[in-house]
Amino acid sequence: MEQWQVLQAIVEEGGFAQAAERLHRSQSSVSYMMARLREQLGVDLLRPEGRRMRLTAEGAVLLREAAELLRNAEKLERRAGSLRRGWEPELKVAMDSLLPSEVMLAACGDFAGHCQDTRLQLHEVVMSGADDALYQGDAALAVAGRVPQGFLGDWLLDAEFVACAAPGHRLHALGGELDGAQLRGEVQVVLRDSGIRQPRDEGWLGANQRWTVTQPETGIAMVEAGLAFGWLARHRIARQLLDGSLKPLPLKSGAVRKASLYLVLAEPSSAGPACLYLADALRRAAEDWRRGEPQ
Repeated sequence: MEQWQVLQAIVEEGGFAQAAERLHRSQSSVSYMMARLREQLGVDLLRPEGRRMRLTAEGAVLLREAAELLRNAEKLERRAGSLRRGWEPELKVAMDSLLPSEVMLAACGDFAGHCQDTRLQLHEVVMSGADDALYQGDAALAVAGRVPQGFLGDWLLDAEFVACAAPGHRLHALGGELDGAQLRGEVQVVLRDSGIRQPRDEGWLGANQRWTVTQPETGIAMVEAGLAFGWLARHRIARQLLDGSLKPLPLKSGAVRKASLYLVLAEPSSAGPACLYLADALRRAAEDWRRGEPQ
């Protein structure tokens, strides 16, 4: 590995003396290592071109393959250093599907730039799914719709759910304000709780016919297609509300409801640096998102 590192330095710096200075070695040791590498491989790796040393065709092929070995070796050393400093080799996170994708992506991007040697396992959950992950020890950090009993959490943001349907839906043709009796005879789309321990229902569930889905995007598509009505997260349907492909229902009451999301650490006192960094990244991303939301 040292021989290949020296060869790479010679190519990048242009000569033996420059490589020796960069690697804090004597020029004679650099020359000796290249002579030994040539002897072991049986091919010329370098040729002089003016005042610089260039790779031969054979040297270019071999160094290209060796470069991958060097990168892996450096990555291994970084990971070992991270473990010595206490960085977790893996971080398991449960995130409620209600979390705006902008917040999740911003936080994960921040995390990626600072915690390169920690693998991230991200589980998307619905409602009590975050509770299950925390109780079962399957997540060191969770973004949850409530703080489960026995845990402490910090508020991240509030999201709005808007009762809406496609503009051509029968409910919009009724005219005037709508009440529960008129909704009851239509198909309502609802999101299934991914939790198993104590699944729960949220919001109005008075329709005689309900279609239950496991992904928010599926429910939005059904409502947009005119197959059902439902309470949908405003930040997920901003485009449809703007272009008119979804239209809020004129309910006498309950047209809009709010839901909160909380940041919960499974073990705050023993959380590792990667876990704490991601928690701070989520707080920063949520604050930025709140500032950007229309009031």
